[in-house]
Amino acid sequence: MNDLSLATLEKGRAVVSGAAIDALALGFRGALLTPDDPAYDETRAIWNGMIDKRPGIIFRCLGAADVIAAVKFARENKLLVSIRGGGHGIAGNAVCDGGVVIDLSQMRSVRVDQQARRARVEPGALLSDVDKETAAFGLALPTGINSTTGIAGLTLGGGFGWLTRKFGLTIDNLLSVDVVTADGQLLRASQEEHADLFWALRGGGGNFGVVTSFEFQLNELNPQVLAGLVVHSFDDAENILRDYREALEAAPDELTCWVVMRHAPPLPFLPTEWHGKKILVLAMCYAGDVEEGKKATARLRGIGRPIADVVGPAPFAAWQQAFDPLLTPGARNYWKSQDFAALSDGAIDVLRQAVGKLPGPECEIFIGHVGGRAGRIAQDATAFPQRKSHFVMNVHARWREQSMDNPCIGWARELFEATKPHAIGTAYINFMPFDEGDRVQAAYGSNYRHLVEIKQRYDPLNLFRMNQNITPSTGTRAA
Repeated sequence: MNDLSLATLEKGRAVVSGAAIDALALGFRGALLTPDDPAYDETRAIWNGMIDKRPGIIFRCLGAADVIAAVKFARENKLLVSIRGGGHGIAGNAVCDGGVVIDLSQMRSVRVDQQARRARVEPGALLSDVDKETAAFGLALPTGINSTTGIAGLTLGGGFGWLTRKFGLTIDNLLSVDVVTADGQLLRASQEEHADLFWALRGGGGNFGVVTSFEFQLNELNPQVLAGLVVHSFDDAENILRDYREALEAAPDELTCWVVMRHAPPLPFLPTEWHGKKILVLAMCYAGDVEEGKKATARLRGIGRPIADVVGPAPFAAWQQAFDPLLTPGARNYWKSQDFAALSDGAIDVLRQAVGKLPGPECEIFIGHVGGRAGRIAQDATAFPQRKSHFVMNVHARWREQSMDNPCIGWARELFEATKPHAIGTAYINFMPFDEGDRVQAAYGSNYRHLVEIKQRYDPLNLFRMNQNITPSTGTRAA
């Protein structure tokens, strides 16, 4: 291999000899990809089509030994390094320009221990991989709502979805991890071993190392749940949202109901005259007995005069994929997010006005309700800070043409600013885009100081900075 000029941590360049890279490749199980390799462009592409970065070298790992070698290579040469799991992160930190990408996407094993109700999951696995293996045994792990999301990024940021109210966040079901730290050591972190590191990894993102294996506690779940959509005209949004928030006050932990506001896609169950018109969707899932679910969802399904109600029994793994067609890779995406303690009248008014100005047919506003079991865990039990029952707003700008960048990003930012008076200041780091590094401290609230201390202990060089970065006290923040 030829010599490579690679980006460094301090924004310079370092020349690494081809001989050194060849020597490294001899003991590497996976592949080392440079810009002239046929698989390079495919490997550097990620879910968010806005991100077009060109790494200097990609370490396509097949196991922990490969990850150790890649981390040591980056550290010894003080190179800029990013970590790619599923490549779904909105901020695009899975890849970097000119530096090293540690690509875990080929490490997708999911092994279920049915008797212990545990799963050992590699970091390249997608949620669909986890769902398929766990559902075969009547078990489930609470994760997100898009099956093409990677388990690693979702878990390290906290992880919430349809089962969170019943079983907690993804991190609340995490038992241990194998993690390669910045000094190239492979450690096992759990409540008993390296407990401080384990605390930080549960919500602290990719700041503390490269996880090569997750061990999860699984939960019994009937493969058949009650789930589906109730679609309304957006014209009655104010009344629907008020009734929605009131209905949730008595909702059992098994019931999750979220709101989506957007232009109607051409869904087969919607009358064609509604295609392209503004709608408000109540998306719900009851993780329990289907007959009990019919009673629990009755109030929500009785709100207003729906255009369509397609709530019914469904395999949970299939429901997990229901939104996949609207979130395919390649489109340009930009998100802004807020946490609300309550869905106030003021917030509802701001949301209604924003939907009136949707800049494109794929743009939407999503409101998720988090609470239940996840809300009964102490704020300082994990790095993930926002444990009280709350609503998460995600302003999802999505479009295809680069010429629409300014209108779509501007719409998302305008709505974000307008909702600030109604928000509580914390944020879900997995929903934060590339330009929100200044929100990190507020996102973690009172947990931030302890995260800095742990970062200083395990990564004082800030090798792992391509993330929503927690800067060590002696380190340098990423630009």
